[in-house]
Amino acid sequence: MKKKFNGFSDDERAAMKERTKELMADKADGESAVLAKIAEMPGPDRAMAKRIHAIIKASAPVLSPKTWYGMPAYANKDGKVVCFFQSAHKFKSRYATFGFSDAANLDAGAMWPTSFALKKLTAAEEERIVALVKKAVR
Repeated sequence: MKKKFNGFSDDERAAMKERTKELMADKADGESAVLAKIAEMPGPDRAMAKRIHAIIKASAPVLSPKTWYGMPAYANKDGKVVCFFQSAHKFKSRYATFGFSDAANLDAGAMWPTSFALKKLTAAEEERIVALVKKAVR
């Protein structure tokens, strides 16, 4: 029996609307847009997003902040998103996500992780993020 498609969820539609705005926005204002999205997040996600923003700016200054489907993201010189932070609140998940796109140079054999669940940031997670981001932009 074929499953009937009932359309996109409200969250998915909102993400698509965000993406449309981003495509039409001024590219030079990525930092402001990212900081505004971070400011909208609930407390724990906001704290993680602020820290990740600082980590990426320090460890991979070649990446430019921009929003991507309404999430803080960081793009290479060609404008392709390399990594992003997804608030747990965005899709009502039990954890935030730090992820990488196919523009990230993380290839390791025939299979490797491209996203990580985050409940909180400790020094160990921060070190791992720094290492992954540096590898991603090589």
